[in-house]
Amino acid sequence: MYEKKKKEKEAKKKQHTIQVKELRFRPTTDDHDLEFKTRHAREFLKSGDKVKATVQFRGRDMLYTEQGEVLLNNLAESLDDVSKVESKPTMEGRRMIMILSPSKG
Repeated sequence: MYEKKKKEKEAKKKQHTIQVKELRFRPTTDDHDLEFKTRHAREFLKSGDKVKATVQFRGRDMLYTEQGEVLLNNLAESLDDVSKVESKPTMEGRRMIMILSPSKG
């Protein structure tokens, strides 16, 4: 029993749990800020974590949902070498959400 528990503990220690890291944007997020957050997303994906990109719409921002979708598509395009799109941009209330997972390779 002791040996079995010891082996299970060792196996659990070497396990990597996948976390979901969130990046938040607004539809009017500037290019430099997008590049900065893209670098962070790249680090998260290389370390094996998933990235949840969220565009928050407030007030009149709801008129510019297509800008949010373009922003998320640009993010996915710039990270396509280290990630794959797990879920495409979808509206959930006042948020547009896209999930990226690390690619195998």
